[in-house]
Amino acid sequence: MTPMIGILLENIRIALIGLRTNKLRSALTMLGITIGVSAVISLVSIGQAVDSFVRDQFLGLGTNLMLVVPAQNDRGETVRITLNEARALADPRRVPDALYVMPQVNLTRPTTGNGRSTNGRIRGVGAEFPTIRSRPVQEGRFFDQTEVDGLARVAVIGLTVVDRLFPDVYPIGQSIRIGGVAFRVIGVMSRAGGAGFGGDEDDLIFIPITTAQTRLSGERVLTGERPVTNVLVQARDGSVVDLVAQQIRQTLREERRIAFRDEDTFQIFTQTDLLNSLGQITALMTIFLAVIAGISLLVGGIGIMNIMLVTVTERTREIGLRKAVGAQKRDIVLQFLTEATVLSLTGGGIGIALALGASALVSASPLGLTVSIEAANVLLATFISVAIGIFFGIYPASRAAALNPIDALRYE
Repeated sequence: MTPMIGILLENIRIALIGLRTNKLRSALTMLGITIGVSAVISLVSIGQAVDSFVRDQFLGLGTNLMLVVPAQNDRGETVRITLNEARALADPRRVPDALYVMPQVNLTRPTTGNGRSTNGRIRGVGAEFPTIRSRPVQEGRFFDQTEVDGLARVAVIGLTVVDRLFPDVYPIGQSIRIGGVAFRVIGVMSRAGGAGFGGDEDDLIFIPITTAQTRLSGERVLTGERPVTNVLVQARDGSVVDLVAQQIRQTLREERRIAFRDEDTFQIFTQTDLLNSLGQITALMTIFLAVIAGISLLVGGIGIMNIMLVTVTERTREIGLRKAVGAQKRDIVLQFLTEATVLSLTGGGIGIALALGASALVSASPLGLTVSIEAANVLLATFISVAIGIFFGIYPASRAAALNPIDALRYE
């Protein structure tokens, strides 16, 4: 064992004795570091878990979905997508790499059923909706193309709607009124959660798009065509998403006679675009939470500096004696830096243990998040603990090393 390692181990032993001698003071000093480290690790890990959860939800739908939505022209007017334009996108000669093209109409109408009422979110879709969105029907069935063509007044409702309107009644075959128009419930969708384009998919009532346009809306653009809210497109597979987006863009520009130099009056979003945007949001949220939690680390570091200054004052005669028998300035600095670092590392270790417990609690909760503490986060917390001990221990250690041995021996 080298002399330097021996000195370091001796300083650690002295630091541990000091911690045991002043248990309450040491515990209160470490509290800030403990809270800060546990908060930083927990919040960063939870942020990573949220990001993974969101990505898994979107990837469960596949990476080959695209959404075409209206945009503004150079005059600031929103140019709606029409049903005829959606039919042009469904033409295999113009968009050959699209597997399905389905226009959608989103409406909000008062809805009543079983003596209860709600502000229903209505979505008019085609018969291919369950296939495109990989969402099976849990009870009953989905409407078919014949019912879409025949403007049938049938509805398939989400589980949230079931809880609101039919909490104690079997919903299949029941009648509901949407905007004063009677519909028959023929199916209940399986649970989807909040993933995908457009918020909570369980709080929706699905009806044929033709019925939505004629019986609930009747809206038309200036040309007399019926507008749609957006168009959902499924590419053959994830490798041709960009190619399909180019085909959609070319088709709509031709349909709208947009000049070569003019901007598009529509936007095309892919699942990848949304994932990237959500990834940026969750990353910023995680950083923000970590910074907020890091404030307690700063407070804890200040606490360590304060206690070390008190310790220097209390041990002035000890410092004088050590200098009188030959201790160098570097020995005194190393001693007090070691004590500050041990104090910080001990608090950080307790904080890591608390973070592990918190992650286990969140994982066991019904939130659906799987929180795991990564080794990189633990190493980062350990490094931060050491850095805080050294940074906030330098000034007290330097002050102790600068004491005059004669004055120190006279100190009472």
